[in-house]
Amino acid sequence: MTKQFKRRDFLKTTGAATAFTIVPRFVLGGPGDVAPSDTVYIAGIGAGGKGTSDLTSCAESKHAKISFLCDVDDRMAVESKKNFPDAKYYNDFRKLLNRKHKQIDAVIVSTPDHTHAVAAMAAMQLGKHVYVQKPLTHSIGEARALTEAAKKYQVVTQMGNQGASEEPVRRMKEIVDAGLIGEVHRVYAWTDRPVWPQGIAAPTGKHEIPKELDWDLWLGPAQAIDYNPAYLPFNWRGWWRFGTGALGDMGCHVMDPVFRILPIDYPTSVECSATAAYEGFFKVARYTESCPSSSITHLTFPRTDGKGDILLTWMDGGLRPKLPEELPADHEMAELTNGVIFEGSKGKLIGSHGSEPLLLPLSLNDQIAAVPKTEPRVPEGHYVAWVEACMKGQGDSDLSSRFEYAGPFTEAVLMGNLAIRSYQMEISEGGNSSYPGRKKLLWDAKNMKVTNFDPANEFVLRQYRDGWSL
Repeated sequence: MTKQFKRRDFLKTTGAATAFTIVPRFVLGGPGDVAPSDTVYIAGIGAGGKGTSDLTSCAESKHAKISFLCDVDDRMAVESKKNFPDAKYYNDFRKLLNRKHKQIDAVIVSTPDHTHAVAAMAAMQLGKHVYVQKPLTHSIGEARALTEAAKKYQVVTQMGNQGASEEPVRRMKEIVDAGLIGEVHRVYAWTDRPVWPQGIAAPTGKHEIPKELDWDLWLGPAQAIDYNPAYLPFNWRGWWRFGTGALGDMGCHVMDPVFRILPIDYPTSVECSATAAYEGFFKVARYTESCPSSSITHLTFPRTDGKGDILLTWMDGGLRPKLPEELPADHEMAELTNGVIFEGSKGKLIGSHGSEPLLLPLSLNDQIAAVPKTEPRVPEGHYVAWVEACMKGQGDSDLSSRFEYAGPFTEAVLMGNLAIRSYQMEISEGGNSSYPGRKKLLWDAKNMKVTNFDPANEFVLRQYRDGWSL
């Protein structure tokens, strides 16, 4: 089912069948049994945390076989080992792929953000289909590289923003496409994240590394730093070295309707503002190793249909836009902690992945029932749809978040982080520190370069430590 290794080769090498290209079901058992030739053999890189549910969700497909588990922290892998007792276990995904790649069809990458790209690229280079948790990558450059690799290797890809396969976003697209709110030129999106520490000083002190944890492997491509329990198992999200903050964690969920519905691809500019910590009168700290506790980001996208620009404003850390005047104060949609507002020439749409869309003024909602359902649905769900596409070997499969879509989407999301990190910078000139402030960054998407503030370009690509690369 991949260029590197087809099921028929597996059957021949194992001796399971020498007389058949495909083993008939009746040879193996009664109805419902799945023949080896009808099986997608999956390796899970990152078996704990989100990886636990990623694996069990993919295993809901009758075609899925979780054959290998990999995690750098044995403590995190306990539940997955119980769920898949026959799966062989590794700590280093490089050794797993090197030694067992002929027995693997597809790979799920559910590691912390900083390892997404190197693990996914290693799998794709072996011709393996990949499911990668959101955000697709830690940096803009990595997202572009994975997008190009997916096309080159013709593998089945999916990013783990599950809401992209659910009903609300499809209904939102049908409503906007039907013209109920007119032409959209302004969008707001927000989240209540972070729900982990951010905007704080880096942890200090010496700590003993737990015997179950391979700290060097956990660091992976990130620059080396002493082990500190402040980073594990969940709070790595708030540190630039490993995570992508609230924007990276929730942007690929909340902003998915924006990219799925509107005619946009890459932004042309970005600017932001972020909170700082009080350190005394007229003194504030902007901790450059930690993501800010809250931020506002503005992205400008030229419409691909030539009808002007679309301005997208993102807010996190408890910040959110002013609610539309047309929305009753006691309406349930006024309580959304993660949501999006489309402002059109005829009205507005409020939505989220967990709620039915609401139109404003409220009288517009009477027209929703007449809007036909033209978008394809995904009744099997985000995970199983990927497994089924792997089963068919469809490298160009029309999945909800294949890298052709998820790569450019992730780049745009991470543009917000590029602005935030630039905002946090201190530029030293002649011994004096000057703060760049809320500078609008102009973006050349083709060349992945900020054209008016060169220091920001250090955040486009990552510097891997020795021994790690794409």
